[in-house]
This record gives sequence, structure tokens and C-alpha cells, in this order.
Amino acid sequence: MIETLKTLCSLSGVSSREDEVRDYIRKRVEPYADSIRVDALGNLIVFKRGAKPAGNKLMLCAHMDEVGLMVKSVTDEGYLKFGCVGGIDRRILLGKRVSVGEKGIPGIIGLKAIHLTTAEERKKVPKLTDLYIDIGAKDKAEALAQVELGDVCAFVSDAVEFGDGMLKAKAIDDRVGCAVMVKLLEEELPMDCAFVFTTMEEVGTRGAFGAAFDLTPEIALVLEGTTAADIPALEPERQVCWPGKGPVLSWMDGGTIYDRELFELLRALAEENGLPWQMKHYLAGGTDGKAIQRTKAGVRVAGISAAVRYLHAPSSVCSLDDAQRMLDLARLFIRAMAER
Repeated sequence: MIETLKTLCSLSGVSSREDEVRDYIRKRVEPYADSIRVDALGNLIVFKRGAKPAGNKLMLCAHMDEVGLMVKSVTDEGYLKFGCVGGIDRRILLGKRVSVGEKGIPGIIGLKAIHLTTAEERKKVPKLTDLYIDIGAKDKAEALAQVELGDVCAFVSDAVEFGDGMLKAKAIDDRVGCAVMVKLLEEELPMDCAFVFTTMEEVGTRGAFGAAFDLTPEIALVLEGTTAADIPALEPERQVCWPGKGPVLSWMDGGTIYDRELFELLRALAEENGLPWQMKHYLAGGTDGKAIQRTKAGVRVAGISAAVRYLHAPSSVCSLDDAQRMLDLARLFIRAMAER
């Protein structure tokens, strides 16, 4: 589980350019799948038969995409100007390494040197228009020989274990959910399941809507990463959840009110099997559940997440124990669905 998660986090998969992640997952799970296909939106849809025929009863979902940048223009001096793909705090951008386009051109996010700024400028967060990506080009022509307008840029960040069972990596949101589903697909299942590795969650849950409309499941389990925000500077009521205290069971967020019966089932399964669990103490964000829940006549949705510090940053942090417990709880949930 740990090595799968670290490998997935090292891959580039900015929203709408999830090819590298999808190719890796497809290669991993194809030997275990009864059917596998890619739909018009790029979702990887994998069906695996289990001991009990169940048709379209249960869909498991995790998104492959990550936040990143997109090249918008090139200056005469050869610097790349960019916009954000997904929700990124621009305070974390300066000095970060990126990989640009399909060629993986190395770049660094730059800004006017501090020695050249005024006291007033130093009090403000730089605007996106003040930042640029330096790829070492001498001029515009040399830059355009290497990159194209519209190229996406993924953060470059090693996956590193540190501290007391913690992982630092980019894209833990939501490669942790993808890792859980990969491991489940490698196991014998108690019932038929559809596994959907979705695209473009970070830019409006676009992939999940199309996949759910296609599959029309009765129940969907969304596996995600969610904002931890457990730092000392925040008041306790705004700290959301805590890495290391177990999977986060979703009952409500910024886009979804989750099925109450399924929430209670997850809670009971965790408690009966000695798995620690927690709920968000502050409601924010959203998941693919928002799109799935509203598909056709409606879908019952449940959610299990890992608490992630510094979400949408090049260096996010999660607990490896939480990732393993997500897998354990998802496995128990499938077994409970099969018994119904």
C-alpha cells in the first residue's frame, strides 16, 4: 500500500492531463479486471466480478487529477506566464519546481528579487501576474521551441516518509484514494464492483458526473483526501481533522450531504473492528460525491477520506496509518454491501 501510494504521488496528472496516472493504474489493475475502458472524459472504468453478482449496485470512486498550472503566454525574454488549474494558494508558489508539458521541461517559479521590491510590496501576497516560470530559455523563440501555450505544469516533489509514520508528497489528494482502489482490485471481492478513477475533479467534478451517468450505480463510495488544517495557529473549531487519528467519515461538506444510513454503517464498521475514525469539525471543500449524488434520479453516496495537511501544495502530508485504515474500512464496507 505504501509503495503504491508513493509511486502514484510521483506521477504527473494535472486536471485534463491525467494520462500518466491512468496508464500506470491501467497496467497495474488490468490482470485483475473483468472489463476495463476509458470513457470520453478520460475516466478509467474498471469492472471486477466478485463472489456475489450485484450488477450496478456499488461504484467506488477516486480522482486521478491534481492541481497544477497552465501556460498562458511567453514573454519576449522567454519566461512563461501561467494560470492555476484548480484551487492553489499563490503564497506557496515562489521557488517551486515544475515540469512543463508532455516533454517534462524543468522549470522554476520565479518573482522579482526581494532586493528590488518596495516595503509596501513586501507586505502583499504576489499576484499571479507577477510570477513566471523560468525554463532557462534565452528568449521567446527558444522558449516556444520547447513548450506550447496551453501546456500544463505539474509540481515536482519527492515522496518522502518522515517523522512518526508520515508521508510528504504532492498529489496525496487524491492518489491516496487511487491507491486504496488499486489494492482492492488486486484482491478477491465478495461482490461485483465498478471502480472509477475519475478525471477533472479539481476543476468541477467533471469526470465523475459522466461516469456516474453512464454506470447509474445505486450506491457510491468516494475515497478522498481532505483538508486537515490541524496547525496551532487555527482555533480548535476550525482545525477540521487530524492526520493519524483515523479515516475521516463524511457526513456533509461544501457540495454534498452524504447518505445518513451509509454514514452510520461506516461508523459501526469502524467501531466494531477497532478502527479509529473521525469527522470534520469544520465544513469546507467538496468531492466527486457532489456530482455523483445528483446523477439521474440520484445516487446514495458515502465517503471515506484521509486527513491531509497543506492540501493542494507541492508538499502535502498524511499519515500512512490512515491510508492503510482507509483500505481496511473500504474492504469492510464492500463486505457489508455484499451481505445486503
